[in-house]
Amino acid sequence: MSNQGMAVRRQLQKPRSSLLTGLLTLLALAPGLAFSLDQKMVTIGVTKIVSHAALDADAKGFEAALASAGFKEGVNVRYDRQNAQGDTAKAAAIAGKFEKDAVDLVHSIATPTSQAVVKAITRIPVVFSSISDPVGAGVVPKDSAPGKKTGSNVTGVSDMWPVLLQMETYAKFVPQARKWGTIFNPAEANSVAHVKVMREAAKTLGLELVEVNVAKSSEVEQAAASLVGKVQAITITSDNTTVANIDAIARVCDKHKIALFAGDVDSVPRGAIAAYGMDYFLVGYSAGKKAVLVLKGVKPGDIPWGPVEKFSLVINLKAARAQGVTVSPELLKKADKVLE
Repeated sequence: MSNQGMAVRRQLQKPRSSLLTGLLTLLALAPGLAFSLDQKMVTIGVTKIVSHAALDADAKGFEAALASAGFKEGVNVRYDRQNAQGDTAKAAAIAGKFEKDAVDLVHSIATPTSQAVVKAITRIPVVFSSISDPVGAGVVPKDSAPGKKTGSNVTGVSDMWPVLLQMETYAKFVPQARKWGTIFNPAEANSVAHVKVMREAAKTLGLELVEVNVAKSSEVEQAAASLVGKVQAITITSDNTTVANIDAIARVCDKHKIALFAGDVDSVPRGAIAAYGMDYFLVGYSAGKKAVLVLKGVKPGDIPWGPVEKFSLVINLKAARAQGVTVSPELLKKADKVLE
């Protein structure tokens, strides 16, 4: 976890975190709020497309934000946690279940699950997180922009990665690498949007990007193997199918000395050399603060959605050695965290 994430966790132990100052101010200004934390048991439906380190951290951060505001599981809040296991049809069924059960709020994690939720649910408040392009995915209105209100039953937090800065940073680890590979599932709207930006970044940096598509988890390792001999480095997009199986990609990269980079810091301990990205605990925490506003009586459409802007560089020296990469002292100095 980044230094910011650690700081947030420490602050959660305080009776009244400074992180809640802005929230309390908005609540004080909101008219007609009469919610009492012990008034009733609130049910929150949680749906994610698949389980992997980043999305799991997101879910934990969300619940931590609610707990810090007085919403304690088993006391005044109950979570109905669902996992679509990479199946969009199952994601749609979960959304339908939440609609039928009339939960008080839905936390939708990742693009496919959020798309299913906004399609099935129009009255229940929805707070999304870990979506790269909420507008392009149709989760928020087309005329909505980061920092703007949606005017609907939806608000949330985007996790658009700083793609150009990431690729610029990764290229410094392996300056000799001119051909880079990436693997993604084109059925995920977030991945398509991300790869489009990645192509532009590669062109700007004078690099060649070799793309391989997958449709399911079982295809990821073979996709990585297909890049052997074609690329000197691989960088992973914000693709849930791929991120959930980054261990398989790391095995191929270790064996064939291909440098592997991720975009989320949670993937670094799983075999990537580095990630210049975000702490997904904080992504979830930010979404959780918006959910607290909703549970206190503020309409979701009156709460601006927006991106997370805190990034950190995490380096895995063990992975670097396995993939034949020597990390320069300059890069080590810039790192927020170094794994031995």
